[in-house]
Amino acid sequence: MSEIFTNLGLGFEVIAGIRPIIFIFVGVCVGILGGAIPGISPSMAVALLLPMTYAMSPVMAMVMLMGIYIGANYGGSITAVAINTPGTPSATVTAFDGYPLLKKGRAGEAMGISLWASVWGGIIGAIILIFFSVPLSKVAIKFWPSEYFALCIMGLTTVATLGGKNWQKALATCLFGLILNTMGLDPTFGIKRFTFGVTKLFDGFEMVPVLIGLFALGEVLANLENYDPNKQAKEAEGVNYTLPKLIYYWKLKWSIVRAGLAGCLIGIFPGAGGTIASFLAYDVEKRMSKHPETFGKGAPEGVAAAEASNSGSVGGAMVPLLTLGIPGSSTAAVLLSALMIHNLNPGPQLFTNEPKLVYGLFASMFIANILMAAIGTYGARLWVRVGYIKKTILFPLIFAFAILGSYSIKKSMFDVGTCLAFGLIGWMFKKYDYPSSPVVLGLVLGKLIETNYVQTLMVTGPSGFFIRPMTVILFIISIAAIAYPIIAERRAEKKAKAASAT
Repeated sequence: MSEIFTNLGLGFEVIAGIRPIIFIFVGVCVGILGGAIPGISPSMAVALLLPMTYAMSPVMAMVMLMGIYIGANYGGSITAVAINTPGTPSATVTAFDGYPLLKKGRAGEAMGISLWASVWGGIIGAIILIFFSVPLSKVAIKFWPSEYFALCIMGLTTVATLGGKNWQKALATCLFGLILNTMGLDPTFGIKRFTFGVTKLFDGFEMVPVLIGLFALGEVLANLENYDPNKQAKEAEGVNYTLPKLIYYWKLKWSIVRAGLAGCLIGIFPGAGGTIASFLAYDVEKRMSKHPETFGKGAPEGVAAAEASNSGSVGGAMVPLLTLGIPGSSTAAVLLSALMIHNLNPGPQLFTNEPKLVYGLFASMFIANILMAAIGTYGARLWVRVGYIKKTILFPLIFAFAILGSYSIKKSMFDVGTCLAFGLIGWMFKKYDYPSSPVVLGLVLGKLIETNYVQTLMVTGPSGFFIRPMTVILFIISIAAIAYPIIAERRAEKKAKAASAT
């Protein structure tokens, strides 16, 4: 333990200077901007600045890229809250309660919660990374495909929570997302499925155009259908743009701690990432809440859980990267290439051979989160007003950004068409009260479920799902997660009938 503190002190010495702080500051600013722009994911933001690091020292390069990673994970919440357009896939969950809070006139509260939950979630992830990286990586490496499959199934159980009383509609849209994942080449055998002769469908649908279409364009079309300029003017008059005082966030402390820990632990498993972490943390928070009916309608705990888990997953994703050389997320994969560019091989030897780099990186995570808090506090006063720009200006801007964001992924007009098509689907979902978020859940988990299912069958056969204790435990948790709300609802109905009878 004393060795860890000694090395961490060494890490702070490495970045204790104007130059390293400037690099971290620039990284955080670029990351926030990249995360806020729909179509630019954290991995893309890091990849765009990767060429600039070639001439830098390894430490300066990595602390700047880490700043981008941390900033981008928070940046996605800005547009999620302001215009119901998640800048990143993991910010989808933030929009569930962040945007309703803004619509209620509590814009400053929504922005403040997303900022400070991100900051503390990131710090929790960094602490776990520093003290438990090696033992946690040993647990993660022992996970078999059957355990990943069971983990993803557990992720699907959040559909019941996302749908609330309309769980049947949530299940239908989740199945729609899973079906979308079957389009393209089979990930195991390369067989064409439901491509209808369209070569652009060989890779299936890109996540970002689907996301932008469902949430951004769907929201725009739904608002245009019932547009009332007088109503917007009245809404804008009663908006509170002021961020809450720091003492306000104290009541959300356990939501942030739980979600930060959950995000970090889920982020450790390669392929899981911040999106799955956000869905699962949100589900847990709703189940533990005394007022679950407020979730999806502007619950502060929902925003806190989504953002803390998302930021906590950054520290988690770095655990297998630094200790085993296995990236825990797509952004971590870009960071892996950055390490290799500088002739550094991740693994246990990295902690021994390059302690300045490793612990300098750890220290930079604390500095990046502190800088993000400062930038976010002053910037939020401006960002929070975006949602109340005149709709005649805002709607064309959202539409333009949606098209540009979709096109920027692969420079493909097919992705633009995908965005427009899913915009219509999102509009129809809103019109008939079908939740869009389970579609994202199905898209995120579908490929992981299929790949790990096939791998399990190829390695051990059907028995592989029952011979591993952890797999069985995860299945039991999934069954309990589905059964509990059903049993609770029936008990509530029986009590209501008994009360009415008396």
